[in-house]
Amino acid sequence: MNASDTPVHRRGALRAGAGAALAGALAAGCADRDAAGTRAGAVTDAVSPKNPADATTRPPSPRPAPGPHRFPGQPVQIDHGPRDRARVALTFHGQGDPVIARTVLAEAERAHVRVTVLAVGSWLDEHPDMARRILDGGHELGNHTQHHTDISSMGEAEAYAEIDDCARRLRRLTGSIGTWFRPSRTRYATPLVQRLAARAGYPHVLSYDVDSLDFTSPGAAAVTRKVAGEIRNGSVVSLHFGYADTAAALPLLLTEIDRRRLRAVTTTELLT
Repeated sequence: MNASDTPVHRRGALRAGAGAALAGALAAGCADRDAAGTRAGAVTDAVSPKNPADATTRPPSPRPAPGPHRFPGQPVQIDHGPRDRARVALTFHGQGDPVIARTVLAEAERAHVRVTVLAVGSWLDEHPDMARRILDGGHELGNHTQHHTDISSMGEAEAYAEIDDCARRLRRLTGSIGTWFRPSRTRYATPLVQRLAARAGYPHVLSYDVDSLDFTSPGAAAVTRKVAGEIRNGSVVSLHFGYADTAAALPLLLTEIDRRRLRAVTTTELLT
């Protein structure tokens, strides 16, 4: 999990190979979804098996995912971690093509890096297996509203529904409402949204201090330059699934993080 455990030059070679393979992975388009098996995180049937032996061969249910943490001394709205430790958190808005999302996760895992994913509820409805894929990779999973619309412009009831509906999806799929909440279509939550998030069970709202602007599709080099120019101890970086530039930039970005002797961790680890 510690990105510093592997020599930089070996990681560079691995990421170079991953970058070469990326074009083929993205050109292949969406992979076929699994056609069989229980959906990841779904509730299993409670009916007793007809054959008692079935009870011993059925795989165990996944352990519930971690829930939110309260960090004493931290504000309700968090946009960075401690500046005196060489750690950073890469956070991803969870939406878009699942093929690209899987490519990003796999690249992070090759570098022994764990990230924080704030998933959109409607995306989880379409791709429920992604919730367990994220968690099984050792990453964090959180709430990025149900429909990813402008939560700041909503009234109280509508805004709360956006938060709570996504939390319900997460609980159904993983046994937890997730570790973090991030508001949609805005960098910072309004006081109303902060209160509603607390009501839904999230003691903190997760913002960021480095915006990669990868959603503008400026090219992998531009994404890397933007983040490299602003990242420092304690930074929380905003990135997105679903953009080819992000996937292509990640090997370069991880190499730059290593070069600066920074360690990429989950947001919870950043603040712990």
